Amino acid sequence: MIYLIPILVVLPLIGLIFGLFTSSKTEKQIGLLALIITSLHIILTPITIVYWFFVGNMNLKEIILYKSIEYEFFIDFYFDHVTAVYLWTGSLLTFMVTIYSKYYLHLEKGYKRFFNSMFLFFLGYNIVVLSGNFETMFIGWEILGISSFLLIAFYRDRYLPIKNAMKVFSIYRIGDVGLILTMWLSHHLWHENITFAKMTNEDIVIGHLTSHSILGTSISIFILLAAIVKSAQLPFSSWLARAMEGPSPSSAIFYGSLSVHMGAFLLMRTFPFWENQLVVRIIVGVLGLTTAFISNYIARVQPSIKGQIAYSSSSQIGLMFLEIALGLEYLALFHFMGNAFLRTYQLLIAPSTVAYLIKEQFYTYNEEIKHQENSLYQKIKNSFYVLSIKEWYLDYFMYRFLWLPLKWAGKTFHFIGNPFILSILLAIYIISRILLHNKISFLPAVEQQLPIVYSLFGLMFIVRSFSERYNVFLAFGLIVMSHLWIDLSVSFNQYFTLDHTLIYLSGILVSGLVGFICLFNLKNKNEKLDLTNFHGYAENHKKTNFIFLLATLGLAGFPITTAFLGKDLIFTHIQSEQILITFITSVCFVVDGIATLRIYTRLFLGEYKKELV
Repeated sequence: MIYLIPILVVLPLIGLIFGLFTSSKTEKQIGLLALIITSLHIILTPITIVYWFFVGNMNLKEIILYKSIEYEFFIDFYFDHVTAVYLWTGSLLTFMVTIYSKYYLHLEKGYKRFFNSMFLFFLGYNIVVLSGNFETMFIGWEILGISSFLLIAFYRDRYLPIKNAMKVFSIYRIGDVGLILTMWLSHHLWHENITFAKMTNEDIVIGHLTSHSILGTSISIFILLAAIVKSAQLPFSSWLARAMEGPSPSSAIFYGSLSVHMGAFLLMRTFPFWENQLVVRIIVGVLGLTTAFISNYIARVQPSIKGQIAYSSSSQIGLMFLEIALGLEYLALFHFMGNAFLRTYQLLIAPSTVAYLIKEQFYTYNEEIKHQENSLYQKIKNSFYVLSIKEWYLDYFMYRFLWLPLKWAGKTFHFIGNPFILSILLAIYIISRILLHNKISFLPAVEQQLPIVYSLFGLMFIVRSFSERYNVFLAFGLIVMSHLWIDLSVSFNQYFTLDHTLIYLSGILVSGLVGFICLFNLKNKNEKLDLTNFHGYAENHKKTNFIFLLATLGLAGFPITTAFLGKDLIFTHIQSEQILITFITSVCFVVDGIATLRIYTRLFLGEYKKELV
């Protein structure tokens, strides 16, 4: 019966595979497939829960993907009371939304694309809630991120959904790096791929934290970073309202009920690790309470019903953070279920509610008589009102202090686009790689600084690609070059062998080659290739669109190539004292995902307009 756990994970994957090969013109087959998969899942889920109820918590070490002397990457599943609640809620809501979507999206042009994206989301969700270690969780975490992007940009011929999809994905990347850094420091703390089952052993946890308190606190902070991003807590709350650009069913299942609660799940899953860290518990509680307070005010002044629901959900999740910090885990689980079902219901009936309220306002409108007050209370109230309308300038601060400096840095490094300079840097890379492979030592003083210098080159390449607005081939090539230099910077570690480099770069180079072939294919068909507009080539080049999307995801370290495993290897072999290299590499991976998906978005999404020759 324990092997029902991997079956629950595989079911959505089966649906996705069959969905990809199903004709987009056969709505009945697509809807029937979705209904069969979700029905099987909702039948098997309670059976698994009943089995767990009698045998207790279950841990299943499934597959070892890679193993060396210093490192082991394996897929691990874990089932406890938190998993049971999240799995049952997710299964039931997905089943209900599937039935709703069959009729809601009838005759919609992207009918097949919606259900395939939903299968992808459900796959990621199951992997996260059933994960038994950080590495397995990260696979599902990444899948949730890309499926969110695809569903927000479902109406891909419109500007606003595409823009908001990129905005949400960009913020998601920050949370992704929070989880990567958690894995990085966990390897140094535990010296193994720690499982959540082992983390529940209080003696082991306290023993490690007593001798490595700073390291333990740092891990908890990175866990919190990943959680607040995924659950739209301050200062990242604004993305949730932007995510409502997709169809109502996707808004309901993703951002109203399931995906947005993943941050709370992460905190509950890792609670045995940080429950004795008082400072961390205070930070979690204060952040949650502050978000609940501010998001509540923002929700009251939102002009759209979806925006109101989004910020209301963010406010409730803030209270869940507070409950978790206080150790009220069962209350938080009950709160999660109530909030998930309520938000799903609200979002599914949102169109009908808006129509009803408009009609009600038209027939029974009464003008409210306002009295002028000049009291201190009224001034404070008005200030909160204005700040809430502006959403507390969350988007502005994000752009001003995060994305704008990256754009400025990219423009500063404009000289990197010069073919002569690129040739010199490529020659330096090849020479350095040959010397390193043949173990020819540099001067000790120089060799100590080379990893930082090489990682800085990787950062320069990626921010230059991020700011490129014209040459697609240059932007795509700079991303590949960035990965080469990041790998080189870590190669000085004695435990980072040539095998590790091959694992990482094989996925990167294959993805890069496939991407260049797609770009040349578009160029040969006389399509305009630049990054100034949204060209919408997905409509007329469907196969190229799909292949290039896979290439960009592979380049970004999505779990479809060995680059995903290589990314974990990179961080595992960065030493705990190499703070600067860790920071630079983290920034590179954040910007790398955004830059690659931006290229895809600019070329393939938007309204298609054939250039007149």
